[in-house]
Amino acid sequence: MATGWRLASYLGGLTLLAVALMSALDVFGGQLFFVHMIQHLLMVMIVPPLLLLANPFPFVIWGLPEGKQIGERLFSPGARFRSALRQATRPALVGFAFVAILWGWHDPTLYSAAQGASWAHDLEHLTFFGAAMLLWWHVIGAGPLIHKRLPPLARVGLLLATAAANMITGVVIAMANAPLYPYYTGVPRLWGISVMQDQVLSGIIMWIPGTMMYLLAAVIIIIRLLNRLETQAVRERRVPPIGIAPTQP
Repeated sequence: MATGWRLASYLGGLTLLAVALMSALDVFGGQLFFVHMIQHLLMVMIVPPLLLLANPFPFVIWGLPEGKQIGERLFSPGARFRSALRQATRPALVGFAFVAILWGWHDPTLYSAAQGASWAHDLEHLTFFGAAMLLWWHVIGAGPLIHKRLPPLARVGLLLATAAANMITGVVIAMANAPLYPYYTGVPRLWGISVMQDQVLSGIIMWIPGTMMYLLAAVIIIIRLLNRLETQAVRERRVPPIGIAPTQP
């Protein structure tokens, strides 16, 4: 069902994605590591949940010519595409792929390659964003609903594992005693920020606010679970067992 908050969430996600890719962030990210880190934080930790909270998939299908037929052909229970997509996007596989992409692109060799060639830079962004969309798809439970919805504690576990991988990367970058990425030693330094200051700031951004996004999502899931359990317990206390009439005042 389309609601005002879903529309606001979707438009907010699109706006922040445009800011990440088509604003000064993308320009300065080529010269300042910490700006590039902010760009990735938007693309991986903020934009995907905003887009998926809006649950846009049904509206995309409905908006396509012959969308109903396309949806039935690709996503009906017996469709081969649905089966292949379900196998390729299992939660454990998605979590592993996300961490592999995260750590892989922060390898100094691959990172320098991404900054040196436009196609590699585009590939970096596509893989980061694509893996993040798949990860948050499982966490939020948005359409298409081809997987059994993950239990709350499983979603929390997925978020905590991702947070740990993110935090480890940020700590390594922030605590390094020498420049990890030769690319930034060869570009003009802006605003008087040295290579090491830039690197430490980047690591801190990834370490603290970046990791907090996953932890915040985990806390929200736990709070919602506790509220649901409390509501269920209250309801069960109010309903008498079958065959026993409620006590008259």
